Amino acid sequence: MKRRTFLGGTTGLTAAAAFDLTLPFAGAEAAVPSNETPHVKPVESYATGVGDRLSFDDGWRFYRGDIAEKRPHSGDDTYQYTKAGAAGGAAAIKFDDSAWRIVYLPHDFVVEGPFAESENVAQGYRPKGVGWYRKTFTLPESDRGKYIELQLDGMATNATVWCNGNVVRHNWSGYDSAYIDLTAFAHFGGEPNVVAVRVDSDVLQGWWYEGGGLYRHAWLVKRAPVHLITDGVYAHPRKQPDGSWLVPVEATLNNVGERPVTAEVRSIVIDPSGRPVARGARTVSVSSLENSVAMFQIAISGPRLWSLEDPALYEVRTTVLVDGKEVDRLTTTAGFRTIRFDPNEGFFLNDRHLKLQGTCNHQDHAGLGVALPDSIIEFRLRKLKELGCNALRMSHNAPTRELLDVADRLGLLVMDENRLFNSSPDYLAMLKWMVRRDRNHPSVILWSVFNEEPLQGTPEGYEMVRRMATAVKELDTTRPVTAAMNGVYIGKVNVADAVDVVGLNYNIDNYDKLHAAYPNKAITSSEDTSAVMTRGEYQSDRAGRHVLSSYDDEFQPWGATHRKAWKAIATRPFLAGAFVWTGFDYRGEPQPFEWPTASSSFGIMDLCGFPKSAYYIHQAQWVQDRPILHLIPHWNWPGREGQPIRVMAMSNADSVELRVNGRWLGEQKVDPFEMNEWKVPYQPGRLEAVARKGGKIVAHTAVETTGAPVSLRLTPDRFALEGDGRDAVPVTVEALDAKGRHVPTANLPVRFEIAGGRIIGVGNGDANSHEPEKGQARSLYNGFAQVIVQSERGRAGALRLKATSPGLRSAAMQIGVRAAPQVPLLS
Repeated sequence: MKRRTFLGGTTGLTAAAAFDLTLPFAGAEAAVPSNETPHVKPVESYATGVGDRLSFDDGWRFYRGDIAEKRPHSGDDTYQYTKAGAAGGAAAIKFDDSAWRIVYLPHDFVVEGPFAESENVAQGYRPKGVGWYRKTFTLPESDRGKYIELQLDGMATNATVWCNGNVVRHNWSGYDSAYIDLTAFAHFGGEPNVVAVRVDSDVLQGWWYEGGGLYRHAWLVKRAPVHLITDGVYAHPRKQPDGSWLVPVEATLNNVGERPVTAEVRSIVIDPSGRPVARGARTVSVSSLENSVAMFQIAISGPRLWSLEDPALYEVRTTVLVDGKEVDRLTTTAGFRTIRFDPNEGFFLNDRHLKLQGTCNHQDHAGLGVALPDSIIEFRLRKLKELGCNALRMSHNAPTRELLDVADRLGLLVMDENRLFNSSPDYLAMLKWMVRRDRNHPSVILWSVFNEEPLQGTPEGYEMVRRMATAVKELDTTRPVTAAMNGVYIGKVNVADAVDVVGLNYNIDNYDKLHAAYPNKAITSSEDTSAVMTRGEYQSDRAGRHVLSSYDDEFQPWGATHRKAWKAIATRPFLAGAFVWTGFDYRGEPQPFEWPTASSSFGIMDLCGFPKSAYYIHQAQWVQDRPILHLIPHWNWPGREGQPIRVMAMSNADSVELRVNGRWLGEQKVDPFEMNEWKVPYQPGRLEAVARKGGKIVAHTAVETTGAPVSLRLTPDRFALEGDGRDAVPVTVEALDAKGRHVPTANLPVRFEIAGGRIIGVGNGDANSHEPEKGQARSLYNGFAQVIVQSERGRAGALRLKATSPGLRSAAMQIGVRAAPQVPLLS
């Protein structure tokens, strides 16, 4: 993670029209729940008077569709057409974009569209296509001579970027960032600059929903002529054989000036309390239009270690001085921790054995597509942490830098994964970009170079991985290289011979065989389980409703149930752990269904983050620091009186006792892998369970038969928002009966009104729903829906949300919006 500190703010966005809402409580500054995690600020989002990094997210003009360029015909026109700065069509400087829609990044234009049966199944039946973005801005004369860089953090999928009529970048992946030097192309002194981006989302790089557009943040960087390049400070702590610690600092400087310059690089290590604890420095000469690297080591005595329970983060504050004057500065985070993969004993963090309890995840969320605000990324990782997950696998691409920042702060381990398997120079450059950007993050413990490639069992694949692994280790030798293999090739040359840790996808029957064949190789399950279930459904209907039972009986042919898959990992000490496919549902891959099903059913949680039964199964398997007890199914089964209902209890206690309407049904010893089951003749009322450990009651839970829904309830994930125009919060929508109990079978239409903010997405986790994800309406699905609200830039006070449904009492709530320092904006 890298961060630049900032000064000052800018003007806000236009506020939404206000209206009166009847609120269940008063006061703009509602109390924050005690379990709330503080909002994590965007990474590298700040600026100083020394070197500015300005948000470039606001005020883009957008056009969905392609725009044909008028081709030259005459000799003179052709001559002019081939010259620098002479781009035509929508890339031209003077192109009239005044009729285009104004959008704010991150932006996914694909999620705004309808579903169409003729579109790609794996990508979620959404029409894709081309989109154009344009942004006009000015630079003062005082910026002349500075280094000017445009950063586009994610363009789905292939893109061409122009600045002032010049092509400045062709981007061949939807998952890498573009750092574009505009210094030679920029206009100063008030003359307009125009950036144009054509994004083609029809290109397929994944077999899942990829969205389309400028779906991650954009930045404009202004730095001194001699400056630290982007991702240019590498300061990852290393423990020495004698137990001491060093922070090797490697700072890469660039000089866009016309003469060589001697610069001094200084770094100060700041401990988690803000106290400087050590420093180092080095002088280096930087030639004109070249890079130079300053390298030195800083010794640290007795640092506080970064761990899952205590993710202590230090800062390395690096400054550049020329002639004694500070010209650039950058703060990077650092975590003091050790990692080790052992062939026989698995994974160790800080010399303590730890089983990787991981999940794989794509990057889309209900209502948002792939354009997630930073706070929604944080919400998703917090949900995984609550589940008992301690590790994330990026699937199958480099994440946003903001995700890794949150993982550092929450204490989650990361397998960072490359998207495109290719060892040619252009593709190695993408791999190196990922490693350079992410190598300071203590959360990152593995570099993965591919996923399930057909060449994995061939000499060609071996040679490609050998080259990719070498490229990784040129930049970072502190973490092992792995690859996610879905085949086992014992006795022949394959990629397992070229990696440090062998990753296996869905190979339960081959774990022992591979361990015997590679006794000196560490092994992990890099992708696991592929069980499927539909939230709130307890009987599969494959032919009709396209729903799957939540009892963990359904899985894809290559996979296993959640219970069987984890047992295979937990009972083999040599396996480092597993990454379950997946933590959240995602668009696309609707297996085992096709139309009208548009989203996957693999998730431990649905697309909104509402838990499925798998969530509680894994909590019971993974959580050790608190008692877990949960019952399924709900207890609303009209018409099935007297018929046996399958009941499952998930617990990490010693035993579970079950009662229905006070009648004792027995006590069972907890099975830590398979969970516990009863067949209970249905009678309306109350089904309750008690868990005991060491003979003492440690947990109690119950499900009750509810009445018909009579009212709605709105519950935000947090009761405070930053008024920066970026912070967003998911709000849970549910129906209640006359006694105020959640109705798990409610499937009702709901409409929303908002003041003091905006609705940016709606969802309900129903893989078969084709309701729009943008707008102010969404149906409940099996009791729940979600509406995502966002603050407005520069506005403090309260955000008010109201929900209505025909025949039900409405619900209203408010979230306090705090005045917040504004991310410096270049609009």
